[in-house]
Amino acid sequence: MVNKNALRAGAVSAGTTLMLLMTSPAFALVRDDGDDPGSGLSVAQTLGLFVGIPVLAFAVIAGLVMLPSMGKKK
Repeated sequence: MVNKNALRAGAVSAGTTLMLLMTSPAFALVRDDGDDPGSGLSVAQTLGLFVGIPVLAFAVIAGLVMLPSMGKKK
């Protein structure tokens, strides 16, 4: 007798593997007609865009949230 959970896990694994093989990154090599990529970003620009701006936005939002409670003095 086959365990139903093992059979289900095997089916999910096989389906996932099949889907990963069908969605190959090789399809990204084909360029579209209207595709016009710009120049690449430097390391400083990448860090500023993906690290600096989110940290700055978090700090501004946290400061705005804490501002009303800082004005109250007991």
